[in-house]
Amino acid sequence: MQITVKLFANLRENREKIMDMDVSSDTTVKEIIESLGIPLQDVAIIMINGRGTNSEAVLKSDDVLALFPPVGGG
Repeated sequence: MQITVKLFANLRENREKIMDMDVSSDTTVKEIIESLGIPLQDVAIIMINGRGTNSEAVLKSDDVLALFPPVGGG
């Protein structure tokens, strides 16, 4: 099945901003994060189709996965 992965801020470093990926039907968010070489602790916000979720969520065909690092500011 195909999904779209969108990376934001410093998670984009040395990676594509938006990627279409072919994955198996039981793939979790955590498996995608690991396959991209991103340490799990570097991802603070996970969204699937605009809704917040966690790293154990199972992806479905045509999902859009958005990954955000911790937000800082002041």
